[in-house]
Amino acid sequence: MPGATRSIVINAPMDKVFAVIADYDKYGQFLPEVKAIRTSDLQGSEVKVHYEVDVVKRVKYTLRLKEEPPNKVSWTFVEGEVMKDNKGNWLLEDIGGGKTKATYSIEMALGPFVPKAIINAMVDKQLPTMLEAFKKRVEAMA
Repeated sequence: MPGATRSIVINAPMDKVFAVIADYDKYGQFLPEVKAIRTSDLQGSEVKVHYEVDVVKRVKYTLRLKEEPPNKVSWTFVEGEVMKDNKGNWLLEDIGGGKTKATYSIEMALGPFVPKAIINAMVDKQLPTMLEAFKKRVEAMA
């Protein structure tokens, strides 16, 4: 399954970074590709998150996210259009001085008729842009 891992240093403590990552319902406020989002089926540390995103094409999908405070959020694929699988995680590391290294890893399998351009756009353009958006959001709130 094709995947990618990227890291970014955020000028905020780990708990602040975790709080923004785990505030799924607010993603649309700072991630322009998120057109709609809602959560359901909260069970302990797990929740289903239903996304509608616009990355070259509008796509709807659902992930089950598991929170492991203070340093990990992981997910598995539930259902969706175009995708056959999607799993990954955020790993946070306190690097001292009130800074956090946030590493985002994703593995995704898309349908056989999905153009390579969509996959490349998601990994090469959307992933770094998304990490920068999280960095700005956390630092503005810290």
